[in-house]
Amino acid sequence: MTATDNTIFISDKAKAKVINLMTDAGVIDDPSYFLRVSVVGGGCSGLSYKMDFDNETKPMDQVFEDKGVKIVCDLKSFLYLVNTELEFSDGLNGKGFYFNNPNASRSCGCGESFAV
Repeated sequence: MTATDNTIFISDKAKAKVINLMTDAGVIDDPSYFLRVSVVGGGCSGLSYKMDFDNETKPMDQVFEDKGVKIVCDLKSFLYLVNTELEFSDGLNGKGFYFNNPNASRSCGCGESFAV
């Protein structure tokens, strides 16, 4: 990964979990569905991450693919998420998705919000 990539990445572990969740949601066989990631106001540090499955792109959406997973985010969110990697942890210290965001100047203890 280099600073000129200007994309959003997904780790192997996060990819496996996304595929499991898409299977559970019944959308794994529908190629129109993708993972939407975004940044919204809120959380202890001012900005929070949001993820969902979606099947409709909007005019200003940025579309990426990493390891066969289609990832979409709006342009405003991408300014905060450029070169971020979505990861998944199932360890004892916390379970769930988290964002390894090189743009965040600080993040809160829960890892769900950040500041730039």
